[in-house]
Amino acid sequence: MRSSTIKEGLERLPHRALLYATGLPKSEMGKPFIGVATSFTDLIPGHTGMRDLERFIEKGVHTGGGYPFFFGIPGICDGIAMGHGGMHYSLASRELIADMVETVAEAHRLDGLVLLTNCDKITPGMLMAAGRLNIPSIVVTAGPMYSGRYKGRRLNLTSDTFEAVGKFKRGLIKRGELDNLEMCACPGAGSCQGMYTANTMACVTESLGMSIEGCATALAVSAKKRRIAFESGRRVVELVKKNITPRKVMTMKAFENAVMVDLALGGSTNTVLHIPAIAHDAGLKLPLEVFDRLAKTTPHIASMLPGGPVYMEDLDDAGGIPAVLKRLREKLNNTITVSGKKIHAIADAAEVHDEDVIRPLSKAHHKQGGIAILKGNLAPGGAVVKQSAVSAGMMQFRGTAIVFDSEEAAMKAILGGKVKAGHVVVIRYEGPKGGPGMREMLSPTSAIAGMGLSESVALITDGRFSGGTRGPCIGHVSPEAMEGGPISLVKDGDAIEIDIPKRSISLAVEEKEIASRQKAWKKPQPKIRKGYLARYARFVSSADEGAIMK
Repeated sequence: MRSSTIKEGLERLPHRALLYATGLPKSEMGKPFIGVATSFTDLIPGHTGMRDLERFIEKGVHTGGGYPFFFGIPGICDGIAMGHGGMHYSLASRELIADMVETVAEAHRLDGLVLLTNCDKITPGMLMAAGRLNIPSIVVTAGPMYSGRYKGRRLNLTSDTFEAVGKFKRGLIKRGELDNLEMCACPGAGSCQGMYTANTMACVTESLGMSIEGCATALAVSAKKRRIAFESGRRVVELVKKNITPRKVMTMKAFENAVMVDLALGGSTNTVLHIPAIAHDAGLKLPLEVFDRLAKTTPHIASMLPGGPVYMEDLDDAGGIPAVLKRLREKLNNTITVSGKKIHAIADAAEVHDEDVIRPLSKAHHKQGGIAILKGNLAPGGAVVKQSAVSAGMMQFRGTAIVFDSEEAAMKAILGGKVKAGHVVVIRYEGPKGGPGMREMLSPTSAIAGMGLSESVALITDGRFSGGTRGPCIGHVSPEAMEGGPISLVKDGDAIEIDIPKRSISLAVEEKEIASRQKAWKKPQPKIRKGYLARYARFVSSADEGAIMK
């Protein structure tokens, strides 16, 4: 065992003394040491219920014959960090999380890991650490939140809070209703109710084979989730004994499975950042082209929030990820999972309980998967759009650019009525380096939707979007403005053409004029010049590489 390094031999007497000082019984010294990386915090609804799950993981590890050690990992709630300077830290925290798990596991020579996580950057950060460390690991995602309720209808975070701001500005709802939505939209613990980034990453994790079946959709505070936590604790000890490591699970074929499930569910565009970053730490290269190749052959079979009406609780009732695997079985690679079962066996044992929530391939909502990769003279390195959340009428669009060098400036203009039908809102200098941290743009995209402009206005950015974004919103434009990418050269009044079916995005300006602007462009000073974010901006790669640290 790896832990033998700190607990065997005469020279390790001081180490054993310190371990006994933690309360470790002498009878347990010879068992596998299992680290439980928990991101419990009072700050994030998706994580407030983790104290309960920690108990059940602990019981499972003891039952399996291991000894658990808990250590804390920080988390950021993207919804709370949204729309102000705090969002600079969200994506950047992913690297810190991976580094922290690596640091503790290596310093204490842990034999295995249970990674207790839930929200947007914590899950990919922990998976990156698992791939990097390559010691037996299993992921427990803490589960989705139940839907809110108000006057007999179900509520969710995005359309009933973020989009409600724009609706209130238009006079569509009154102050009293706004106040009630604020109190009722999020009823308790769990990740936000739709196929936003947290839940998309949970589904990706299960499809990748790093969580036991049922984990992604089992609701927070449910007995089902407790049982999954227990079984995950028990199972990780078996993974240690059999030396089943993450790189044996997270193969290129497993990543393809995860991408296909993501596409079938119409998941968050943030997976186009996270999945390549996880693959990188697992020793693999997963280019953007993989998403686009698989999108053309993977139908969109579950119309999840925010693009559709289906909540995570509905997906769970319909059979969860195993039922999605059943639908996609003939397309999926028969890879191994941490449960000990192979993907095809999980699919074969699954049942689809609701034919409309998880449709047959022949009755898919769209023939292609949820994500499309666009390229053109405006994004030679690629850009990302959630095509499953774009209406048929906006799949092709030509509009006039209205340009902003920050999210705040764009938000002020949108709420001030300066954005009109026919505009393409361009928000730049918000990429990995320029932001820094590639802030999510849920506030402006939700304001556009709430103000009734999602069928007449497009938005493009070198930043990124929340999984709650819907409409013709194109992010991850690469190269970013801070690197002198073409998005830095756009001027108010320029024509921009978007053609999602043809996978193109272009600036309708003569090449001679673009070259002239490029020659005149000067790199601006960084927005943040001290602390972690200044260091992050110097070392982070572009979005098309997963915004990894180099």
